[in-house]
Amino acid sequence: MSERREQILEIVQQALEPVEVGEVARAAGIHPNTARFHLDALVADGVLDCATGAPAGRGRPRHTYRARPGQARGTARRYQLLAEILLSHLELRGEDAADEATTAGRAWGAYLAPRPAPARAVRPDAALTQLLTMLGDLDFAPEPVHTRPDGVDTADWPDVVRLRHCPFLELAVPQRDLVCRVHLGLMQGALAELKAPVSVTSLVPFEEPGACLAHLAPPGR
Repeated sequence: MSERREQILEIVQQALEPVEVGEVARAAGIHPNTARFHLDALVADGVLDCATGAPAGRGRPRHTYRARPGQARGTARRYQLLAEILLSHLELRGEDAADEATTAGRAWGAYLAPRPAPARAVRPDAALTQLLTMLGDLDFAPEPVHTRPDGVDTADWPDVVRLRHCPFLELAVPQRDLVCRVHLGLMQGALAELKAPVSVTSLVPFEEPGACLAHLAPPGR
C-alpha cells in the first residue's frame, strides 16, 4: 500500500462517523478526484465500506466511507499462525488426534465434492476425474499414474495419484501426522459423497522425491 493510500485509510479509520470524499480530500490536502480514486481502491480491496445516499441537487450521488470492522490497519493476514494454533490444539487429543484430523478432512471432502443426482450411479472414471478436479482446485497438482507391472490386477486403472505440490507444505513438515491425515480425509470424503466405486486406501507422504502418493483401490474393491 502506498504512503498516500495509507494516509487516506488512516483518515477514514480515525473519523468517528462515515466521511465524504471532500472531507478526506481536505484532511489529506489533495484534489477530491485523487481522494476518490484511493477510496474506491480501498473499497475494492475490502478495507473500506462505501454507502451511497440520495444526491443533494445536481451532481454525483453522495458517497460516504467508513472502515470495515476488523480492518484496523492494512490488509495483513496471519492464516498460517491460525492454522498452527488449531493444529497444536488438535495435537493435544493424543492418540485420537490423527483420527479426528481424518474425520475433519472427510467432512470437508464431502462438502467440496459435487453431489450426484439421487439414485444416479457414478462411473469409476467419472469419479476419478472429479477427484482430480477437486485436488487440482486445491493446488495439489494431481497426476494419476500406474505403478503395477502390466497384467497385474487392473492394469488399465491407475493405482496411484501423485500429488506433486502440497499447498500446506509449511504446516505438513512439522505436523505431518495431522496435516496428511486431513489430505487423506479430503479424498475419502469426496469419493464417499459421490458414492463412487473407487476408494483411496492410503496416503504416503513423500513416497517419491518431491511427491506424495495416494493409493487407489481398483474399482469395486
